[in-house]
Amino acid sequence: MSNERFRIGYLIKVPHQSFLETAAKDPALELVRLTLDEGENAALAQLATCQGYYVRASRDELPKPFHVNDTLLARLPNLLMAASQGAGYDTIEPAACTRAGVLLVNQAGGNAEAVAEHAVGMMLALLKRFPECHAAMREGRAQRREEFMGRNLLGKTVGLIGIGNVGTRTAAILHAAFQCRVLAYDPYVDAATVADRGAEKCDDLAAMLAQCDIVSIHCPLTPESRAMMAADGFAAMKPGSVLVTTARGSIHDEGALLAALQSGHIAAAGLDVWEQEPPPADHPLLSHPAVICTQHTAGVTHESRAMITRIAAEAFSAFAAGRFPPRIINPEVKARVAERYRAALGRDITDHA
Repeated sequence: MSNERFRIGYLIKVPHQSFLETAAKDPALELVRLTLDEGENAALAQLATCQGYYVRASRDELPKPFHVNDTLLARLPNLLMAASQGAGYDTIEPAACTRAGVLLVNQAGGNAEAVAEHAVGMMLALLKRFPECHAAMREGRAQRREEFMGRNLLGKTVGLIGIGNVGTRTAAILHAAFQCRVLAYDPYVDAATVADRGAEKCDDLAAMLAQCDIVSIHCPLTPESRAMMAADGFAAMKPGSVLVTTARGSIHDEGALLAALQSGHIAAAGLDVWEQEPPPADHPLLSHPAVICTQHTAGVTHESRAMITRIAAEAFSAFAAGRFPPRIINPEVKARVAERYRAALGRDITDHA
């Protein structure tokens, strides 16, 4: 049986001190901070000695050679588990992990409150026309208040694309505070579960879009969801409705959204996620008067960062102790991981405490 500590590599920094503090409580874990001081190859050689990899979740913040794909995994023969630094895992290819016999986990739910609050805040600000009024006041052209007449959120119909952790919390806020009717399009969740999560299930996305005063996106970026909201989706939305997305860039087509806003078919949009993050300063959506822009900050609160990093450290602790952690993205790989785990560490891993 191996008595060596379970080595976890991370590049330069972690999202919150909570990860380091939680991991430090477990003597079975050894954290390996990778730097680029001696170049990428030196850092990758150090990562190759690790059984765990704590991976940045934002694709534009992580250098491409450190994205988890077939090429990187071929260089990491000791890797048994990769954990995303958030709910998303854009920098990690699940299928590549499965091919390599590597367990992939995320931190789903850890930032649900922060993201849901952000989404509802954007809904309120857009309905009340905050961005337009703010711009007009700064430019000295806000003499007539009626030009910025808004709408109440109370009683509106809101459509959620995806009803996982964030969508469920968003639905709860909308019900409790604003008595909204909440619809949800999520092909992976049955009607009874959707009802338990506070929404009415819709099987037809276009039919749902046509009913909604507000559409809020809460699904992960997958091959199925990429460009899900393109020109046809925006055309299906109710005239004068509002779009909010705190999910992932590339789910909505930015050019098609701009066209829908310019035509007036969509009244306003709240965008926390982008195809490129941050978007270029001359991106036309940044200067549109009816758009609120944030830089993928919906989940970036002190509370959510502390929670997601603690969850990640606890997942590594469970794995090092011989237990499969929760929030596994590729459960089909567990048998292969169990074989590799036994060969590498000389002990078994199970689903039981």
